[in-house]
Amino acid sequence: MDKTVATMIENLKEKTGHSLDDWKSLIAKQSLSKHGEIVKFLKETHNITHGYASEIALKVLGSDADSASNADDFIVTQYKGKEHLKAYYDKLLAEIEKFDGEFKIDPKKTYVSLKRKKQFIILNPASKTRFEIGFNLKGTEPKGKLEAEKPDGICSHKINLSDINEIDKEVIDWIKIAFEKAG
Repeated sequence: MDKTVATMIENLKEKTGHSLDDWKSLIAKQSLSKHGEIVKFLKETHNITHGYASEIALKVLGSDADSASNADDFIVTQYKGKEHLKAYYDKLLAEIEKFDGEFKIDPKKTYVSLKRKKQFIILNPASKTRFEIGFNLKGTEPKGKLEAEKPDGICSHKINLSDINEIDKEVIDWIKIAFEKAG
């Protein structure tokens, strides 16, 4: 388990008033089955911060890498029916591996999170024709290909790609900025 996640789980009862098992029971009673629904419920009803709410939702749904028997299976599943988009993922990873500094690849059920001290981007085959890069660039003005997303969410910005040739210097430069901010 990722060190940050382990610390969050250890501190869960102190920070939220309930253990992970308590949250699992409470959410089961609410019949919530989607990540966004659970996060919204926890934030609005229980005043939980976004980071804790998201981690609780991942654990409840078993959609985090730690809950999978093999995290690489998440990546294979993400690209079923979208196999042509796997080339986007591979190309982006090859570019990021050229950066100066380490990072962690953390597959989730529907996307892959890339982290340093904190998450800097997510790589998401969003549909059969669109690949999305979500960025943690809070406070950055959107320009060029970089669009505003959810200013208070983990991904404050995004870039949508529909052609692998759109992975250009601008896209890599935005990723590098997020990478450096997360270090």
